[in-house]
Amino acid sequence: MAETEIIENSEQQPQAQREPREQRGGQRGRGGRSGGRRPADESREGDDLAEKVVYINRSSKVVKGGRRFKFSALVVVGDKKGRVGVALGKAAEVADAIRRGGELARNKMQAVSLSASTIPHEVFCCYGGAKILLRPASPGTGIIAGKTVRAVLESAGVKDILTKSLGSKNAANVVKATLNGLLSLRTREQIYKNRGLELKKVTPAPAVEPVAA
Repeated sequence: MAETEIIENSEQQPQAQREPREQRGGQRGRGGRSGGRRPADESREGDDLAEKVVYINRSSKVVKGGRRFKFSALVVVGDKKGRVGVALGKAAEVADAIRRGGELARNKMQAVSLSASTIPHEVFCCYGGAKILLRPASPGTGIIAGKTVRAVLESAGVKDILTKSLGSKNAANVVKATLNGLLSLRTREQIYKNRGLELKKVTPAPAVEPVAA
């Protein structure tokens, strides 16, 4: 049985069933306007994949009988071993949006180059107005990041890293900027192989024995 983790908390839970037309019509007017953005909190792990719902957005359309709501869910899926995917699912219900987002994210999973529990080198990545700085950290540091960046890093399998968000706080742009940064990482072995060079092995110097007086 899989579990789902939603990163942010929502103030109002969406109604599972559609309200009668008379009640929907009564919501119009002062204070009846839809909030638009609805974060939530849930996580799911199954088939060796961790699924995290980063953000849930609600949109409404005013029709003759009242308003009709639709939801979009930003979902991150990863195996915590170097593969991660991001997708946006849309539906008339929250559960359907999360399910569709998870299916799309599983189909879009990509491999990320890691170095042990951290990243091989520093990287600065942008997407739209979002700007993310990722720096490798020593073992035991943990993930120093906000909840949006943390969701992507944990799904990819990073355990020690230093991050800083320097631009927009839009969840979709921050997630995509973080993913672009992870996809741009290259290990030393990959760089040498692309350049057609042979990686030289460095042998440690022999230990010098102390001379007895």
